[in-house]
Amino acid sequence: MALPEPEILNHIVGRVFKFDDVTLGEPLKNYIARYHGQLLIDSVVAYDQLAEALRGYDIMPLFRIEDGRQTVILVRSAVRRIGPTKITTNVVLFLLTLVTVLLAGTMYSYQGPLPEDGWGVIMTLLLNIWVGWPFAVSLLSILLAHEFGHYFAGRLNKVAVTLPYFIPFPLPPLGTMGAVIQLKERPRNKRVLLDIGITGPLAGLVVAIPVLILGLSLSEMSVIENTTYTRDALTAELCPNTALLGEQYSCATDDLLEGNSILYLGLKLLVKGELLPAPVNYEGPPVGYWLGFILTGHPIPFGGRDVMLHPVAMAGWAGLLVTFLNLIPAGQLDGGHVLFALFGKRARNARYVIMAFTILLGFFWNGWWLWTALIYFFGRTQAEPLDEITALDTRRKLLGVLVLLVFLLVLTPVPFVVF
Repeated sequence: MALPEPEILNHIVGRVFKFDDVTLGEPLKNYIARYHGQLLIDSVVAYDQLAEALRGYDIMPLFRIEDGRQTVILVRSAVRRIGPTKITTNVVLFLLTLVTVLLAGTMYSYQGPLPEDGWGVIMTLLLNIWVGWPFAVSLLSILLAHEFGHYFAGRLNKVAVTLPYFIPFPLPPLGTMGAVIQLKERPRNKRVLLDIGITGPLAGLVVAIPVLILGLSLSEMSVIENTTYTRDALTAELCPNTALLGEQYSCATDDLLEGNSILYLGLKLLVKGELLPAPVNYEGPPVGYWLGFILTGHPIPFGGRDVMLHPVAMAGWAGLLVTFLNLIPAGQLDGGHVLFALFGKRARNARYVIMAFTILLGFFWNGWWLWTALIYFFGRTQAEPLDEITALDTRRKLLGVLVLLVFLLVLTPVPFVVF
């Protein structure tokens, strides 16, 4: 479509924006016109009116602040080819994830005999897959609440979003790598961006906390110790060892201790009446012990007491971990959306601070080095809203700060400790 004459564009923009100067775009520049000046009416109303007036010309307005001045930039509309929504892929991925999460839950719940060969173990678990339902129902409820929190926030704000795409992962500990929802268009302003960013984590947390409390109440207490085995005749070796018949041995990486956050410690204290895992004795101030243990996962309190997670508790703990990972304030993650909504383009500098922390934490859990690479390559872009002039209202600012506090409460520096 041919562009309208500059006088027509000036007239349309002038209805909502008193401009002091206008610069027409050049062939090598990616804009049609740039206006500097001052809005005549409320920014939210102004954007909606201007966008509607320009839609017939396939032109999209951008509201920006440049050198402290309000700016309206006109660009070509992105061509959107959104046909009838097909949910076949969403349904298939969800059903596959249901199977893999059930399988993961079966690994926690099945208590019968297992064959010695790997294929036999897999077949036995598949034949008893129904016993994994407490873990599967609990975890998928949390993930569904999280993703549909995003989905309904997008729909309420009239932003085109996809249904969630679940990611099956047929390996422990969770049987899934979560789910994602895609924005089909950029959010109109920071208010919409914040709404979409915070509703997922908060909705997931609302389900995860009662699930975890229920699971902890079903969980038993035990002593933390290295698992030992007896070398018997005609039995499979669980790990390379030099034990003779009748002798005991242990596997160096056979046990797993879940990571701790302030919220997780608090819920264990609420349900079990003590901070767990509790060491046999403190060799210094308890505050120093817990601070070091949360940040590094060490020392492992052998001989101390801890809760042996019921499958429902494992799902609830995973819900806290998923909330934490999504709230990392970088890039396209939920935390990145919240940070950008609160601080604008200044939030981009936070990426390097986050990467420095993940590099340091990688010495205690090397999975953070992979996260560092992901943040470096995929954390550069953010969902910049079309209108960056509209500021957050007080209620949303408070909600944004609340979500950042939630991030600190669910912060799990060492998600797993293997010993």
